[in-house]
Amino acid sequence: MKTSIQHNHKTYEIDLSKPLDISLPIQNNEQNPIAWYLDKPEIIPVVMGDFVGSVSSGKSSTNFNNILFNPHGHGTHTECLGHITKDFYSINQTLKQFFFIVELISVEPQTFESDFIITKNQIEKALNGKTPEALVIRTMPNLSDKKHKNYSNSNPAYLTEEAAIYIREIGVKHLLIDLPSVDKEVDEGKLLAHKAFWNVQNTQIVNEDARFDCTITELIFVEDAIKDGAYVINMQIASFENDASPSKPILYQIF
Repeated sequence: MKTSIQHNHKTYEIDLSKPLDISLPIQNNEQNPIAWYLDKPEIIPVVMGDFVGSVSSGKSSTNFNNILFNPHGHGTHTECLGHITKDFYSINQTLKQFFFIVELISVEPQTFESDFIITKNQIEKALNGKTPEALVIRTMPNLSDKKHKNYSNSNPAYLTEEAAIYIREIGVKHLLIDLPSVDKEVDEGKLLAHKAFWNVQNTQIVNEDARFDCTITELIFVEDAIKDGAYVINMQIASFENDASPSKPILYQIF
């Protein structure tokens, strides 16, 4: 199913029958990725007296499960600046458009003291003058264990503050990355990259020029077969009135 999209005076041809899913699912087994010291998600049948919400139990005509998960620590999720502010802001109210032109880049984090960091220079070089409205960062090496890794206490790679400022200044409104956070795992609550990207100067009283309409998506996975370059992205979220929602970003190749 091919279609044409007109955007900023340009026409893009995509095939809707060939989506490239870059999300990680939530599942109640050891294959689920985990961050922030959580246990795995729970997907279990509802039990009420003699009723067990499972067809295989023989006590229900339907499967009727409760799901316990954390969007930030159990899979691909999209968050708004309400993630770091005193006042409540909802991703469901923040993200009102869902199709964007996105650039996919691959970056190998550099060693800095005991950390691995993604720098401004690396991103600037990978973009090579492009200023997309959305940016996907795939870290290298692109090991398949990202799909089910327990990131807790592993000090994953992260963006430098300078890199986040650069991404903001070139106009990227939606940032996606295959790490559990754009910030260092243990940073004493500084959240330098989050604050820089959203231009939040005070989390207690948010400045008027903060980027309320911008999002960060974390814990994606981009297969090696998906090459660096420009795509159309569909930013799908569940309708949670929360700072973050599990999400399913989909890329479409541009012809």
